[in-house]
Amino acid sequence: MTDWVFGYGSLVWRPAFPYLERRPAAIHGWLRRFWQASTDHRGTPEAPGRVVTLTEEPGAVTWGTAYALDPAQRERILAELDHREKDGYLRLHLPLDFGDGPGDISALVYVAGPDNLNYLGPASVSAMAEQVGGAVGPSGANVEYVVRLAEALRAMGRPDPHVEAIEARLEATGEAKDG
Repeated sequence: MTDWVFGYGSLVWRPAFPYLERRPAAIHGWLRRFWQASTDHRGTPEAPGRVVTLTEEPGAVTWGTAYALDPAQRERILAELDHREKDGYLRLHLPLDFGDGPGDISALVYVAGPDNLNYLGPASVSAMAEQVGGAVGPSGANVEYVVRLAEALRAMGRPDPHVEAIEARLEATGEAKDG
C-alpha cells in the first residue's frame, strides 16, 4: 500500500522530497487559513511570518497536492517532513478527494491547531498582509510564500479566496512585487 501526503501550503509548490506520483486533490471539512506563525521558515521569533494551517469547517473543501511516497523512502521523507513542520503541526490522516468525491485513500496531513504556541488565529486581511509583508526567515520572504501558493493554486484551477485576498492586499501595498 502506498502512503500519501497532502500539501495545502508550501508543499503545493515546493515539496522538496522525492515522490512516485503527484496529483491535485482535496480534503473536505477543512478550510485553509493564514493563522499560524512562522518563526523558523518565513519569519523569526522577533518578527514572525504567517503561514497556512487548516481549521475545521463543515462543508468546506480545500484543494492542494497529494504525493504518493516511495515505500523504500517513506521513513526518511516523513522524518524530513516532521522537521519541516515542527513548529506546532501535528499529523492527521484525512480522506483524499481526487475530483470525484472522498474515496478510500487517506493522506497524512500536517495541521497546526489552536493549542500550539505559534497559533495566531484570525485577523483582518490587512493585518495579516502587513505581518506577511514585514517577515523574512531562513526560507525566504513571507511574501514569496503567499504569492507562490496563490500562483500554484490558480495553475491548478483551484484558487483560494483567502489566499487571493491576502495576495491582493500585498499587491495593493506594493509588497507582492518583491515575492
